[in-house]
Amino acid sequence: MEINLPLTPDDSTPEPTLIAAAIPHAIRHGAIHGALGTRAVGESMVLVAPHNPTPLLTEIERREEDFDIEYLTEGPDTWRLRFTRTA
Repeated sequence: MEINLPLTPDDSTPEPTLIAAAIPHAIRHGAIHGALGTRAVGESMVLVAPHNPTPLLTEIERREEDFDIEYLTEGPDTWRLRFTRTA
C-alpha cells in the first residue's frame, strides 16, 4: 500500500503544508516528524491539525533539532502552526 503525504504549498503560506487529518492515525506523529526532518535550518513548514497538537509539541521539544513554533490559527476546528527550524 502506498501512502503519499499531503505535503504541498497552499495559497496562504509559501511553505509546504502538511494536513495531519489526511494521514492515518497510526503513523501520523511519525510522518510529521519525518516531514520536520526534511527542513534545513531556516526552512519552515505549516501543519494543519484538527485539534491543538500539544502531545506532538512535547515530542518535538525532545528532538535534537530546534524549531520555532508559531500558531497561525487556533481552533475551534482547525489549528495551523508554522514550524521553522532554527538549529
